[in-house]
Amino acid sequence: MAFTGFPPEAIDFYEQLGADNSKAFWEENKQRFVMNVKSPMTELTSALDDYGPFKMFRPHNDLRFSKNKPPYKTHQGAFGELEGGSGHYMQFSADGMMAAAGYFFMGKDQLKRFRDAVVADATGEEIEALVAAATGRRYTVGAIGELKTAPRGYDRDHPRIALIRRKGLMLSKDFGTPKWIHTKQVETKVRECWEGAKDVCDWLDAHVGPSTEPPGDRPF
Repeated sequence: MAFTGFPPEAIDFYEQLGADNSKAFWEENKQRFVMNVKSPMTELTSALDDYGPFKMFRPHNDLRFSKNKPPYKTHQGAFGELEGGSGHYMQFSADGMMAAAGYFFMGKDQLKRFRDAVVADATGEEIEALVAAATGRRYTVGAIGELKTAPRGYDRDHPRIALIRRKGLMLSKDFGTPKWIHTKQVETKVRECWEGAKDVCDWLDAHVGPSTEPPGDRPF
């Protein structure tokens, strides 16, 4: 079926899951999740397949290394990685819709290439300007994390040290819960977000590219 938006019941489901994140609630309401969240997200990934193929994340949290996590995620995400290396992510939750593009997490090999390109004046000044312009267009600049100081081998007083300390580079927009999230306009808004981040993604693909590390060592 064609994507027509996320129904209001999808928000209701996540609000209730947030209040009762238990196996009993999940088992009783799993079909609501499938109908109101999983099915529309599957249809949306199909509509945006030119940025995919997409992987939809499991609704269950991995509790092996953190016993304090709730058993079920209170959002549904989907991630696609293009051949050049840039990733495209979208997420739906009770807080609404968000979309992101870039390199949220970089492997060790990617970090080396990224930092060296940021240090070099020509490429470094270019990405600095692109990120500043994206901020002006109301993108949030993020990553999986960043170092508190300069990484080993890099000057802590470098003029672009804020970029050098990053462990990734991603642009995102949080759309909230406007009425259009219940319509097919979601596809347009997500696509516009990704298109607006294309210049940063193109820079990353050109100067960083995909990781050659084993997939098991990366979060995606």
